[in-house]
Amino acid sequence: MNIIVAVDKNWAIGYENKLLVSIPADMKFFRETTMGKIVVMGRKTLESFPGGLPLKKRTNIVLTKDERYHVDGAIMVHSVEELLEELKQYDSEDVYIIGGDSIYHQLLPYCDTAHVTKIDHAYAADSYFPNLDEMPQWRIAADSEEQTYFDLEYHFLLYKREGIR
Repeated sequence: MNIIVAVDKNWAIGYENKLLVSIPADMKFFRETTMGKIVVMGRKTLESFPGGLPLKKRTNIVLTKDERYHVDGAIMVHSVEELLEELKQYDSEDVYIIGGDSIYHQLLPYCDTAHVTKIDHAYAADSYFPNLDEMPQWRIAADSEEQTYFDLEYHFLLYKREGIR
C-alpha cells in the first residue's frame, strides 16, 4: 500500500482540518498519482473536500467509527480490520492512504511506499505525519530536483520501507 502526503519541515500536515499550503504542482501530482486508484481517508478528510464529496474517478473508502455516517459514492468501513478485509479485492499497489493524521498513523504499518512532498518551511499546525527520517526501516528511494512555488522550496520524495512482508 501507498501513502501520499505533503509535509512541512516538522512533518506537519494540517491546521484546523485544512492543508497547510496549496501548491499547484503538488495538487497535480496528487491528482495524477491517485486517478483511477483506491483512496483511503478518514471522515474529516472527506469533509474537507469541496462539498464534502468523494474524489472523482477514484474508489473512495472512508474509515470512520461513526456507524451512521454515509456519503454517496464512498465505501464506509468502521475499523482497520474491516478496511483491510475490504482492500483484499484490490491490488495493494493501487491503494493510497490520503489522510488525515489518525488514518496515517493507523495505516502506516501496512504501507511500504510513501510519496512525500516535503516543504522547506515550518507552519502553525495541529496535525502531523510520522517522521519517516527517524524510522530506520524507511529510506528515501528517490528525490526530485528542488522545486519552487513563489518563495517556497520543496521536494517530491519517494520513501520505501525495508523488509515489509
